[in-house]
This record gives sequence, C-alpha cells and structure tokens, in this order.
Amino acid sequence: MRRIRILVAYDGTAFHGWQVQPNLPTIQGVLEEIVSGMEGRPVHVAGSGRTDAGVHALGQVAAFTIANPIPLPNLKKAINRLLPPAIRVLSAEEMHAEFHPRFDAKAKTYEYRIVRGEVCSPFEWPYVHHHPYRLDEARMVRFAAVFEGEHDFTPFAAADDRDAEGKSKVRTIYSSVLERQEDRLIYRVRGSGFLKHMVRNLVGTLIEAGRGNIENLEALPAKSGPTAPAKGLFLVGVEY
Repeated sequence: MRRIRILVAYDGTAFHGWQVQPNLPTIQGVLEEIVSGMEGRPVHVAGSGRTDAGVHALGQVAAFTIANPIPLPNLKKAINRLLPPAIRVLSAEEMHAEFHPRFDAKAKTYEYRIVRGEVCSPFEWPYVHHHPYRLDEARMVRFAAVFEGEHDFTPFAAADDRDAEGKSKVRTIYSSVLERQEDRLIYRVRGSGFLKHMVRNLVGTLIEAGRGNIENLEALPAKSGPTAPAKGLFLVGVEY
C-alpha cells in the first residue's frame, strides 16, 4: 500500500467546503470519488483541515492510501484530467504510512483580501470582500498584532459538531499582519491551527476596530465582530 500526499488548489465558490456532505458538492467528495474510481474500492482522502463553503485554497494538503502502482506524475495527470477545472492537484509525493495531513501539521497560513476601492471588478468579486466604506486602516494595522500569541479563541469560533468532545479552543498565532497593497487590504495570519470561522471572525473584528467600535487596541476583545464573507479567504499553505 502507498500513502500519497497531494497539494491541492481550488476555487471554493461552487462547493460546500472541504468536508463530504450528503448530496452536496464538496472538495473532499470530488477527490474521493475520483481516487476511489481509480482504485476500484472506497478510498478516504484526508485533508489538513475543513475549509468552509466558499473558501478557496492555494495550498491545501491531503493524503490517501492506495495499492495502485501508477507512477506519481501519471497519477497527478489522471486525477487532474477527471477533476473539474475549479480543483487542481499541484503535486503528489509518497509519504510514510502513518502520515496524516491534519495531525502532523505544525502551522497553517491563511490570507484574507479586502478591496477598498469604490468599484470592484467583476473578475475579482468572487475572490475578495468589497468594503469601500470608511475605515481607520492605521487602527486596524495596529490592532492586528493583538491576536498574536497563545489565547483561548472561543469568542472567535462558530459552533462546531466537534464541540461535544470538549476539546480546547486555545490556539497559538505566530503572526498576524494587515497590510495595504494598492487598492486592497491583505490580512495574513499564521498559527498552530484554526477553529471554525475563526479567521473570518478575526477579520470581522479588525473591521470593527477600523470603524472605531473597539476602543482598546492592546487587548484581545471579549467579543468577535461579524463574520466576514467566505469568498475573501484563502488557505495559503500548511507546514510540516
């Protein structure tokens, strides 16, 4: 048996997130259907994490176990040939049998894109949050650093079906940076792991700071701002 790790990019617009859901198109569901068809038996494709409906990925990591002896370059070509254009396998490599893309991950990086101009191009619209309204961007840039370090991010997490397990919602954020690049704000956050809707809630909280609705810029607020739209969020990469 071979343990294969793949690097996947996708446009999440038409999908209901990563995780398999009955009667709904998902990234995991499409990949499992294709790999299972090639293998001739059901194959589970594990991901590094569950991106939400509408969220995109530049570097999602997934893995599966197969017996098929097909060479890796041919495997990548075969999967891409069967995938819809919105999903691409960028690379494939053999790993040790116990490799797991979620449990072995050391850090993940996400990026959120906010267009600040009065008009947003229709060709950018599916991949950004258009927010042309007045914001104090200097306050937002300063406030972004408050998320760094180890914190209990419970106020920034949506309800999850794993909540019943009682697992800790403490996470470590290694870097949290907001920058202005031409007509947009780019928020990039790197951490040990992220909770459901966490990055989108961090962005919503940054926007609240820009609106002047958060006074103390030196402390983690007790309440999250509104959840930012999924379409502006990208999983940039996973580190091992």
